[in-house]
Amino acid sequence: MQELDKHKAFELASPYPYTLAVTLDKRERPNIIGLSWWMFTSWQPLMIAISVGHQRYSHECLELHREFVLCFPSEGQEKDAWLCGIKSGKKIDKFQETSFKPVHSKFVKPPIIDGVTVAYENKIVDQIKTGDHTIFIAEVVAIHGNPQKLNHLYSVHYTKIISASSQGDINLDLEYK
Repeated sequence: MQELDKHKAFELASPYPYTLAVTLDKRERPNIIGLSWWMFTSWQPLMIAISVGHQRYSHECLELHREFVLCFPSEGQEKDAWLCGIKSGKKIDKFQETSFKPVHSKFVKPPIIDGVTVAYENKIVDQIKTGDHTIFIAEVVAIHGNPQKLNHLYSVHYTKIISASSQGDINLDLEYK
């Protein structure tokens, strides 16, 4: 074993599930952020945490509305999913800039992205500041999905996207730029 810098360690630990968190801004316009830092934190009740940088526009949205939908984009959505991770919703409407279509959620105001593999509707119950990020802890209030869309996206060292399914199918050759 050798000591590594954080960039090399992130690369070696890849891939990370690539998700999209849909929030609302102060005008109640949907905003989408691409992120890989999420996890389940409880089974009963089912809870999820996401980590968002303090400087991100979505951070402001999450603090304001206290709800989000965590979507796992499916294969075929990689180009639009990547755009949501590299462009700020402060400057563009990501639903207008992508082919994503919003679908009404059941219990929260932010919409679900049509065609994703799985979507979790969440209500934030707590948050913890950790250095330059905040961990938003939320209770899952509804779950939606498309069993026919098995492959969802993974980020490799924050430089490219691949897809894989729970059945072990992998596609390493996605075009998204």
